[in-house]
Amino acid sequence: MGKGKKKEGRWHPLSDSFAKGVIAMVFLVIGYQTAVFVHRAAVVKIAAGRDSPDTVVVCSAAQPDRPASVSRVERRNSVHSDRAEAVRSNVPVKQAESFNFDPNTASEDDFCRLGFTPKQARSIINYRQKGGRFRRKSDFAKSFVVSDKIYRRLEPYIIIPKIDLNLADSAAFDSLPGIGGWYAAKMVRHREALRGYSNAEQLMDIRGFDSDKYEALSDLVTVSPEYVVPYPLWTLPADSLKLHPYIGTYETARAIVLYRDNNPSSDWSVEALAAAGIISGDNASRLSGCIILPP
Repeated sequence: MGKGKKKEGRWHPLSDSFAKGVIAMVFLVIGYQTAVFVHRAAVVKIAAGRDSPDTVVVCSAAQPDRPASVSRVERRNSVHSDRAEAVRSNVPVKQAESFNFDPNTASEDDFCRLGFTPKQARSIINYRQKGGRFRRKSDFAKSFVVSDKIYRRLEPYIIIPKIDLNLADSAAFDSLPGIGGWYAAKMVRHREALRGYSNAEQLMDIRGFDSDKYEALSDLVTVSPEYVVPYPLWTLPADSLKLHPYIGTYETARAIVLYRDNNPSSDWSVEALAAAGIISGDNASRLSGCIILPP
């Protein structure tokens, strides 16, 4: 073999090291690409869970005299680790969505999905945490982070539940415009005396609750008649009858009992009591608005 020529079959250490290096590099590249793919897939999964959360049906608690009922439907995200939350906060929402929401209960994620920036969403949450409340759709439009364009898009989707006069507590009544703690307590006591509101106008029968106060909140309240206990006008004794706000005195209550004792049940009616001079025309009109148990 001449000088400078490589002998056939002779092992060269550099060629083996080079091959191993190439193989290692190939595995390194594959491993890196796999890690990147897994990371991206995880980010997409986390972001997708944020952008399309589960639908949750929130039901009111069942009570002895009231069945459980669906109060509202919400879309919620589950609780995640700090690392997952960091990923979720750094990945922008793909596009603004439009879905039914209550601005008083929607989460920060919900507002981001609706098209608000994280900063704007936190501003709305901070407003609520400081005691702010959106009573009407127009209240949400007045928020400085809600542009006219966004409000026009979202207005059909804003759902602010009305306060049910037969289900709400004094705290809910207190949140109504013009209603403080004193009137809230009066509203609860009036409901107990009536055994449930038959109509919202009965609020004006509370002392000091005038038509102006009623008009300021009439569009914010509702009445569920199924929660009214029909008033047993034709069976209660005088001591119980006098407690009804539209009867009021023992003398009137006793006169109703005497009327029942001396007339057939076919003649028992609120109108007949008024015609007999037992109750005034105004109280007869109010009492007729109540749900009364038939004789």
